Amino acid sequence: MKIDVSGAAKTLLVCFFALSVPALLVIDGIHARKYTDLEKQVEELEKRQKQLIEENKKLITDISLLSSSERIEGIARDSLGMREAESDEIVRVEMSSSSSKKAGN
Repeated sequence: MKIDVSGAAKTLLVCFFALSVPALLVIDGIHARKYTDLEKQVEELEKRQKQLIEENKKLITDISLLSSSERIEGIARDSLGMREAESDEIVRVEMSSSSSKKAGN
């Protein structure tokens, strides 16, 4: 009984290739599934990003409305009872820098 090594090697090689094709197809399917999941996640993140951008635009508009000088002036006058200062009520304070005092000494 002689075993032909080259025939057995050929048979083994054919079996290896025959089994590797389905294995590669399974691996390809797994990668395709991961890609689909990641693609769906990217779409969800892009949708969330658009929502956040729109919300940010709305908040910026609200800030500009709330910080308008007319609104603040109205609150100061109506709610806080404030008024504009008369010219004789304004006191000007001049400040000299400490570096100029040191240079003069």
